[in-house]
Amino acid sequence: MATINITDTKPSFTYEQVYKVDFDAATVTKIAVAVLLSLFFVYINCIMLFTLGSKSMFHETPRYILFAHMLLNDSILLLVTTVMYAMSLALANVAKAICSLLVLISTCTFQNAPLTLALMSLERYVAICFPLRHCTIITPKSTGIALGIIWFATSMNILTDIMFDLVTDPSLLLKITFCTREKLFVAKWQADKTQGFDLLFFVSVTVIILFTYISIMITARSISSNKESATKAHKTVLLHLIQLGLCLTSFLYATIERILYMMTGSSSSLFIHLRYLNFLIVLILPRCLSPLIYGLRDDAVRPLFKYYFCYRTHKIKPVVNVV
Repeated sequence: MATINITDTKPSFTYEQVYKVDFDAATVTKIAVAVLLSLFFVYINCIMLFTLGSKSMFHETPRYILFAHMLLNDSILLLVTTVMYAMSLALANVAKAICSLLVLISTCTFQNAPLTLALMSLERYVAICFPLRHCTIITPKSTGIALGIIWFATSMNILTDIMFDLVTDPSLLLKITFCTREKLFVAKWQADKTQGFDLLFFVSVTVIILFTYISIMITARSISSNKESATKAHKTVLLHLIQLGLCLTSFLYATIERILYMMTGSSSSLFIHLRYLNFLIVLILPRCLSPLIYGLRDDAVRPLFKYYFCYRTHKIKPVVNVV
C-alpha cells in the first residue's frame, strides 16, 4: 500500500499538500501511462503543426494561425505539466529559479488555452456576421497582435509574483524548494490576485463564447445564402464552448483533490488512485482533445494530416482548399 506524508509549511492563506508514495509496479505503470499519453498527443500535435506549416495558405489564414497557436500552447502545457507531476511524485527539490520558470510556462500556457478559444470564436463571429469586413478586421497581423496581448496578460500574473519575491528576498530564487505554484506566494495578496486573474479570464471568455455562439446561431437562421458556412461556424463555436467547459474543470483540480482527500482519508490507497485519475482526466485529457476536435474535422487539414501521419505512404500529396 502506498504511504502518504503530508507537510504544510505554507502560510495559512494557501493550501498545499505533499504526498509521498511507494514506487511499486502499479505506481510506475500509472506514471508511464500518463507520460506516454502526453508524449503521444504531443507527437500528434507536432504532426498537425507540421501539416499547417506545409502549406503557405495556412500561414496566411488567421483561423489556422490560431489553431496552430492552440496546438503549440497545449503541447508545451502537456510537457511541462507532466514533468511537474513526475517531480511531485518523486518529491524532487529544485532551485526556486527553475521552479519559477516551470510555473511561469505552465501558468501562461494554462491560461492561454481559454483565451485562444475566445479569439477563435471571435474570428468565426466576424467571418459569419460581418463577411465583407472579415478580411480587413481579421488579418495575420491583427491575429499576431492579439496573441501577443494574451501572452502579455497571462505572463504578468506570474511575473509580478516573481518580481515581488525578488524584492522581498533577492536570494530567494537560489533556495532549493519543492516546486508548486504556491511556493511563489509570500503574501496573501498574491493568492488573491491569482484567483482574481483566473476569475477575470474565464468569465470574460465564457461571455465572449456565449455571445458569439448566440450571434452566429441567429445569423445562420436569418441569412438565405451561405447557410452551410454559417452552420459549420455554429458547430465550431459549439465545440469551443465544450472545450471551454473542459478547460474550466482544470481550475477545479486542487479543489477536487482536497475533496477526495477529505472523503477517503490520508491512509487510504484509494485516494492515491483517485488523485491520479483526477490528474489524468481533469488536467491531461482536455489538452489531448484539441487536434481531435478541430484538426481532424477540418476538410483542409485532415487529408494532409493523414498523408504525413502515414509517413507519406500515399503517392500523391493531397490538394486542399481553405474556405
